[in-house]
Amino acid sequence: MESLSGFAVFVQVAETRSFVAAGRLLGVSASAVGKRVARLEERLGVRLFHRSTRSITLTSEGMLFLERSRRVLAEIEAAEQELSLSARAPRGRLRVSLPAVSSLVLPVLADFMLQYPEIELDLDFTDRSVDVIEEGFDAVVRTGELSDSRLSARLLGSFGVLLAASPDYFARHGTPQKPSDLANHACLHYRYPNSGKLEVWPLRRAPDEAEIILPTSMICNNIETRVCFAQRGLGIACLPDFAARDAIADGRLCTVLDDYVERTTAFRVLWPTSRHASPKLRVFIDFLVARMFVPGAGGKTKHQVQTGSARSSTTFQS
Repeated sequence: MESLSGFAVFVQVAETRSFVAAGRLLGVSASAVGKRVARLEERLGVRLFHRSTRSITLTSEGMLFLERSRRVLAEIEAAEQELSLSARAPRGRLRVSLPAVSSLVLPVLADFMLQYPEIELDLDFTDRSVDVIEEGFDAVVRTGELSDSRLSARLLGSFGVLLAASPDYFARHGTPQKPSDLANHACLHYRYPNSGKLEVWPLRRAPDEAEIILPTSMICNNIETRVCFAQRGLGIACLPDFAARDAIADGRLCTVLDDYVERTTAFRVLWPTSRHASPKLRVFIDFLVARMFVPGAGGKTKHQVQTGSARSSTTFQS
């Protein structure tokens, strides 16, 4: 900053041809201006002005330096104006990776586009692991453990899981009263895209109780299929509560074994750690925090920022 200040003082003196006039415009004394110019000349190793008791004129080196100095100061002013405009109206391309959970994220993203029309969203919907840095994402939304020091994270909210099927299914096959009863029911399963393993249903059981082997009536790698098939009476599905909320409210699905199901999972937005997040990224993160989970729609939302603890390869586990 001392160097930039020296540029500004030098340009003012060169344009006014007077230490006194330059000092008046800069709000400092003529003596302070003279000392600043002398320090600049000493650092550069050249004489910038011819001084006499009657006038101050530029040397040939001074004329060259004046041209460069004006260019530098103009670039700085242009950068400040650009950042100021960007802060007032965020704009530009924003590349984001999101889990394939349309019912949760699409309304929020649509509202964001309406509020920030000058931000171009480049959206990648996938449940696979992504490397935020290497793949060039500005941000990702995921669940999972946090461990990557290259990323910062902010909690969006949390959700629970439940077991649900249609009233018609329970009317035809009966309602399970305890987890072991599921062995006699059609179960609709989720397969993790990265490991290929089936999701383990979070059923609480006694320490001496054997693990339940669930039938696999259907396996898929997304939420929408399980919700649809459960509503059509094809079996019982383990679902995130936000995905089944509307169907439960209007009677298309009914939950079962609520007292035996226990799991809460956090959603986070992750982004590469840097000294200053861009205006477009800041408003995107703030918008997700405010809209992704509303009271009573997905669990408590404890907002916080975590730096140096987010794993880039987290996967959505529904």
